Amino acid sequence: MSDRHVIIGAGPVGRHVAALLAGDGAEVVVATRSGTDTGIARVQHVALDATDADALGRAAEGAAVLYNCANPADYTKWDALWPPLATALLTAAERSGAVYAITGNLYPYGAVDGVMREGLPDAATDHKGRLRARMWADAKAAHDAGRIRAVEVRGSDYVGRGVGPNGHVSRLVPAARQGKTAWVFGRKDLPHTFTDVQDVARTLIAAAREETAHGRLWHVPSNAPTTQEQALRDVLASMGLPMVRMRTIPRAAMACASLVVPFMRELHELSYQWTRPYVLDDEAARRQFGIEPTPWDEVCRRTAEGEMARA
Repeated sequence: MSDRHVIIGAGPVGRHVAALLAGDGAEVVVATRSGTDTGIARVQHVALDATDADALGRAAEGAAVLYNCANPADYTKWDALWPPLATALLTAAERSGAVYAITGNLYPYGAVDGVMREGLPDAATDHKGRLRARMWADAKAAHDAGRIRAVEVRGSDYVGRGVGPNGHVSRLVPAARQGKTAWVFGRKDLPHTFTDVQDVARTLIAAAREETAHGRLWHVPSNAPTTQEQALRDVLASMGLPMVRMRTIPRAAMACASLVVPFMRELHELSYQWTRPYVLDDEAARRQFGIEPTPWDEVCRRTAEGEMARA
């Protein structure tokens, strides 16, 4: 059996997947449009337009797994960027026979009353959630038709090393290190699940390797929910720093900004994540793969270290 793995995307999940696989001695290829060098030893880096199904198919030839770790940062471009990329990935998986392992998120569920569990309907009303739901539905349909082998893992908001300004906690760290007020969306006192990117990578690799896991989605094992305020307090404590004042961005201000700033409009559509409890159930994946989340104190240290390295 091939031990060649092709990873599309060199963001925090893609880098962790590459590092874990390379550490196990696998043949690892990381493909990005620019050929970004992750700095990980024994990893091959290639420049590739992943929306080109033919080029992507050639890159995936002989691969055991094709990992979708892409994550366009600009929400305003998702409707243009994701469909051709998702189509090319499905085509490449079918042509190559590689397992198609997808890094998903919780957007497809939309606003949920209660704990999020696998099996909930993908009922999002915003365009980002509907788009991600359609991507999984298309992959699941191809899997069910016997054309590919597909699996998706979904985690909550990322913490850990390498998340940087895209993380709701890590983006607060640079200013908080200087004693400045931390401004957050929604409420600061509601229970919220945070997922370490390393645990996303561990779960994605395990789900891809285990044939009985294919054809469905899994929630990434994550630590017990905490609040935005406590999460930042714990990260700062891991650096030996005191907590700073935390204030919430008024909903009215966010709503007004969304009328004129496209990116704020995209964030406003997701504001339900911060105005009600946002809690993930991960028991199924823990049982299936025997994975426990990285201990919370270590997660906080990894988050802090990532921001120190970025400074």
